[in-house]
Amino acid sequence: MFDTHVRTLVVVGAQWGDEGKGKLVDVLAESAGWVVRYQGGANAGHTVHIGDKQTVLHQIPSGILHPRARCAIGNGVVLDPETLFDEVDELVRDGVDVNGRLYVSDRAHLVLPYHKLVDKESAASRAIGTTGRGIGPCYEDKVARRGVRVLDLRHPGRLAGLVERGTMHANQLLAGFGSAKRADAEYTLEVLAKLASRLLAISDDVGLVVHRALKGGATVLLEGAQGSLLDVDHGTYPFVTSSSTTAGGAAIGVGIGPRVLDAALGVVKAYTTRVGAGPLPTEFDEPMAGRIRKLGNEFGATTGRPRRCGWFDALVVRYAVRVNGLSALAVTKLDVLDTLDRIALCTGYDVGGEHVEHFPGDIADLEGVTPRYEWFEGWQSSTADARTLSGLPRQARAYLDRIQELVECPIRYVSVGTRRDQILDTAATAV
Repeated sequence: MFDTHVRTLVVVGAQWGDEGKGKLVDVLAESAGWVVRYQGGANAGHTVHIGDKQTVLHQIPSGILHPRARCAIGNGVVLDPETLFDEVDELVRDGVDVNGRLYVSDRAHLVLPYHKLVDKESAASRAIGTTGRGIGPCYEDKVARRGVRVLDLRHPGRLAGLVERGTMHANQLLAGFGSAKRADAEYTLEVLAKLASRLLAISDDVGLVVHRALKGGATVLLEGAQGSLLDVDHGTYPFVTSSSTTAGGAAIGVGIGPRVLDAALGVVKAYTTRVGAGPLPTEFDEPMAGRIRKLGNEFGATTGRPRRCGWFDALVVRYAVRVNGLSALAVTKLDVLDTLDRIALCTGYDVGGEHVEHFPGDIADLEGVTPRYEWFEGWQSSTADARTLSGLPRQARAYLDRIQELVECPIRYVSVGTRRDQILDTAATAV
């Protein structure tokens, strides 16, 4: 499914995450030489269905399920070494050959036990709705220049000093939280000692590896986590993650130049979801929220938390098209809407008596918006067996047409189910 003129493709979420990026990467990886994760951590939950088997990947790129693809975890990812090898071992038990196919950047920072402890004990983290996986505290240590990288495992003396420093800072935070719990440097070093040889065996300069692969003619998929509206700079701050989730973060998070990025594919649901606190202008009331949540199985793959659901928000996706420079969209979960008699698209907001058609940056504006909707006739028939766009109901095609028009970006793929063969490629037929 790679276009002939595209050798480096970024796949990015264009809403608040959970859009189905893993499934798209899995399908696209069939013709890719390399698949590389470029940001986030073990808070990702990329779900891939092959037959009756469901695989949830948290850190390992979704392309690992294709035996010819090589996979790498870039320097922009904060790596949890304990859960990484749990994931590797589960793949091996399921018959996936990982040997010689998985690389980890030696510049990637490590999520350590004290990061998880700080995350779980922090009232601020709980208020935002983080996963408690230590992602934010690890990124904080990275920016404060007290982080521990994979390459530090080569130097036990230096490693011990870094862990002592990180533990001391974590304990200062825990005391400030009023928590009775304390981090233990000796325990952290014991954990790392058990994992060091295994982690160093797969570590490499991923930026250099990918650079050489591109020079050799390989095709490369760069896989993002979370979604554009969770970007630390361009998302609904402060209800965001701690990294650059947009396409611009791909080059930085892998270690390649931005000029080698050929295209960016934005993944969106046919409706909107988000997890945790923060604005969601088109959010459903009950019982509609519960109905869509059940139809779409909208529960987090990593945490199991129920997702908040709403109508498709064209302002959100048009904003994501702009900040990512998206070449095309993939619309997932169209089938979730199959039974609805009426379907809405948000085309604008009323904010303080003023009509706006661009996504606001001020959280105060977002908390007070009134969405404007266009309503569409539902198709009330199954889309699951469609294999071309012409096979979709007329009403579904009209809905997709309007999405393209509103967000100012062409739709390349449409997903109507969980299987690999339920992704429609519009390159053969026009919407």
